[in-house]
Amino acid sequence: MSTQKNHADVNPVHDLRSALALLKTLPNELVTTDVEVDPNAELSGVYRYVGAGGTCMRPTRKNGPAMVFNKIKGFDDISVAIGLVGSRKRVGQFLGCAPDKLGFLLRDSVHTPIAPVTIDAKGAPCQEVVHLATDAGFDLRTLLPAPTNTEEDAGPYVTMGLCYASDPDTGESDITIHRLCVQSRDELSMWLTPGRHIDAFRQKAEAAGKPLAISISIGVDPAIEIAACFEPPTTPLGFNELSIAGSLRGRAVEMVQCKTINERCIAHAEIVIEGELLPNVRLREDQNTDTGKAMPEFPGYTGGAKAALPVIKVKAVTHRLHPIWRTTIGPGEEHVNMAGIPTEASILDLVNRAMPGKLLNVFAHSAGGGKLLAVMQFKKSAAVDEGRQRQAGLLAFAAFPELKHVILVDEDVDIFDSDDVMWAMQTRYQGDVDTVFIPGVRCHPLDPSQVPAYSPSILQEGMSCKTIFDCTVPFSMKSQFERSRFKEVDVKRFLPDFE
Repeated sequence: MSTQKNHADVNPVHDLRSALALLKTLPNELVTTDVEVDPNAELSGVYRYVGAGGTCMRPTRKNGPAMVFNKIKGFDDISVAIGLVGSRKRVGQFLGCAPDKLGFLLRDSVHTPIAPVTIDAKGAPCQEVVHLATDAGFDLRTLLPAPTNTEEDAGPYVTMGLCYASDPDTGESDITIHRLCVQSRDELSMWLTPGRHIDAFRQKAEAAGKPLAISISIGVDPAIEIAACFEPPTTPLGFNELSIAGSLRGRAVEMVQCKTINERCIAHAEIVIEGELLPNVRLREDQNTDTGKAMPEFPGYTGGAKAALPVIKVKAVTHRLHPIWRTTIGPGEEHVNMAGIPTEASILDLVNRAMPGKLLNVFAHSAGGGKLLAVMQFKKSAAVDEGRQRQAGLLAFAAFPELKHVILVDEDVDIFDSDDVMWAMQTRYQGDVDTVFIPGVRCHPLDPSQVPAYSPSILQEGMSCKTIFDCTVPFSMKSQFERSRFKEVDVKRFLPDFE
């Protein structure tokens, strides 16, 4: 199944502002407020109710609108946008694709990359205003409205910063989103999940005793936010994920040379932080608060503050006139879509290469934050397909190593409807014969159950028992599990406005 097309001809979105303009034309997809909001815990506290969803503390709202705060306490001439990719429907609107086909679109885009291009600085909106760290009064804490998501946070966090750096040896570049905490007037701490490409670049530079130049672009085209979340093995070391965003748009992402470092940034970003990852310098993440906590993360828990994190020394901040800060709530539905849709694409790609036509669709479920749980819709067409569904589950773990659980269902189950998935588990699953355990495997370090104290099978922190829940009907018994068939009717004849 191919969903690739030239979106540049049909979709006007190319940056954050055009994305917001599109949402303004769609009913119930964007709300704004002119009431002053405090970025210290209050802003995220508001949006938690409005539309965070995901694994966020209840009560919250799934598929709520995106939101723009126009007045930020302590900051003039800057607004904050949150929740843009917080629903699959909105992601589909941004990418010109049906929500249930987004995984296929992303899969196709990996195979048709369009490399980014560098433009002249005169055409780069992100450099309309320049603040140098050497300027009197330069202070990240008063210049940028980075929120603290909760009152326990280690400090203000940049949660939607697109970090761009290059391999010191090969020049190959990578872009990813990382946890960045504002530590001082010109310093950020950076937590890099093990295995990330930028961490590999940092280690190379550090081994040579040199800093690594890094740009952090904030407020960009949603296509870039989604594409940046691909991981190995789908995008191996040296694969620039910006080329996926280029494919999604049918045109190259425009970059510009930074002002103070030898690196590029996204030309149409709202705000860019330029800096260097310093070699052999570490600091404690909560050095300013002593809370022992970092910030809310995608599993729904607040992560522990790290004792020794690499440091970015900021050289400059550039931005557009009247910039828009972009932020997200860690456990919200935004993370589900940014992480989950690339996960779906990776699983679809690998399984389809092994057994074409058998895996009909995948949903990286909200309950796992887009990373820990995949629901896979598998079609058994003949007796020889029995067992291949479990092979598909094993391939899913290979396609996305941070995946923890797989639920396999038949083609008549709606994988995007949790009630339907749970129905399949209740009527097509027996725990003693339909559960496959794979203990002692690395998963994602933010799962709090992955500690030896939780299970004797866990030898060290970060290991897990990956599990397949096979909720498919044995092929030989399919005739005994047919759902009740209702008459097909034209509902619009009775309800013309029905959707």
